[in-house]
Amino acid sequence: MPVPPTFEARVVENRPLTPGVRELTFERAAGDPFEFEAGQWVSLVLPLPSGELRRSYSIASPPSAGSPRFQIAVTHVEGGPGSSFLHGLTLGDRLRVIGPQGFFTRPLEGAGPALFVATGTGVTPLRSMLHAAIARGHTAPITLVLGVRREEDLLYGDELTELARAHAGRVRFEPTLSRGDEAWSGRRGYVQTHVRELWDDLVARCGGAAPHAYVCGLQKMVGTVRDLLRKDMQVTRQQVHSERYD
Repeated sequence: MPVPPTFEARVVENRPLTPGVRELTFERAAGDPFEFEAGQWVSLVLPLPSGELRRSYSIASPPSAGSPRFQIAVTHVEGGPGSSFLHGLTLGDRLRVIGPQGFFTRPLEGAGPALFVATGTGVTPLRSMLHAAIARGHTAPITLVLGVRREEDLLYGDELTELARAHAGRVRFEPTLSRGDEAWSGRRGYVQTHVRELWDDLVARCGGAAPHAYVCGLQKMVGTVRDLLRKDMQVTRQQVHSERYD
């Protein structure tokens, strides 16, 4: 297996996505294009006072030919040295980056219908895949179900809602809240509660074509959804793709 490249990148944008998550945009310091596949991840080398620390993050932005930039989303963990360091970065700060890495990707050509299932920052590689599919003119429908606790925790919520509106019939965005307040009129509960319904809807919309599932989040959710698809719904192993980040 080839060794992934190492390069230096600087922070060029830093913005909050939710109360506990920040989006960092990096640019290769040398200005060279950063080439990757939607769904891949990078490792950041953090120079902490206690010693070097490495943290891995999925790339949230889609591939863009010739661009030296990429985005990640970082959840702040109370007392976590890595996330605290990253949340404290300012414009111009530089880090060593290793990547891209990973095989949680979707075909560039001939991709069929897909159900994207995510919780929290697990939506980041799926956001990359979704934008990449739209940019390449893919017409197969994609349904994204994103689970968070509260409405304020919806990463890229407005953006994903607008994508679904602009590409109606092709993109469907279904957020679900596990602790939504009374004003919330959308889906409630954990993502696995809605997987079977959304899968069956995709099958019906595609005339019986077999969708693929792409699942990303914490291990417990990923395992539960995989078991539901594989064991209860009899979806083949080749149709279920997953990545966990804990």
